[in-house]
Amino acid sequence: MTDQTNEADKKMPFTLHLEELKTRLTRMLIAIGVGFVICYFFKEKLFKVLTLPLIAVLPDNSSMIFTGLPEAFFTYLKVSFFASIFLVSPYILYQIWNFVSPGLYKSEKKHVAPFVVFSTIFFLGGSLFAYYIVFPFGFKFFVGFGDDVIRPMLSLREYLSFSMKLLIAFGVIFELPIFMFFLAKIGVVNSKTLTKKRKYAILMVFVVAALFTPPDVVTQGLMALPLMILYEISIWVVKMGERKVAREEDDDEKNDEEDEKE
Repeated sequence: MTDQTNEADKKMPFTLHLEELKTRLTRMLIAIGVGFVICYFFKEKLFKVLTLPLIAVLPDNSSMIFTGLPEAFFTYLKVSFFASIFLVSPYILYQIWNFVSPGLYKSEKKHVAPFVVFSTIFFLGGSLFAYYIVFPFGFKFFVGFGDDVIRPMLSLREYLSFSMKLLIAFGVIFELPIFMFFLAKIGVVNSKTLTKKRKYAILMVFVVAALFTPPDVVTQGLMALPLMILYEISIWVVKMGERKVAREEDDDEKNDEEDEKE
């Protein structure tokens, strides 16, 4: 029996899994707390940056409002909280990896650095895509319904909820290639299945876009298009992984044959 099989057979008791999960969650919450304190010192600047795409399309003399006394205060708290998640996202992803890594082979655990790096890049990339591409088009579309009689007066709370929902949603969906890669690693999917089910995937793409975006064709299309591209990237990533595994298996067979000859 190989060392890898021995490692796979070592199972952690359920209570230890819960203890490990508790430890990882505690570390993530502490990191978010530290990030929150740091971000709170820059709360006004952070909120200003968040509102720039909206301000650019608002009519002259328009402004944002708050309809309750504590609304502005809690809005700044929420901005600091969400900003801290983005700030410490590499550490959060590192803790997630460490939680799932005991179930992996020793050879697979070496992927921790690429996982953290690429997951962070894809997550932040998705959020930046939403900020620089989706926000300008979406906000212009919605604000365009205003006129001399109906003027936009946007609440801080509603804008924050709307914008953060999109930023996080795009960040998560951009993780699709990473997610598919690890599903392929554990044998749940393969490149042939992903290619064969492409038409069903396209349908699911538009369902997901409809769920995570406002009910307008523009914003849904801006989410659906990158999702379809990410699905194709996922197929390519899985194929690359399969080819690497095939090469390693061929090398192992050659080494075994050479050992037998000796």
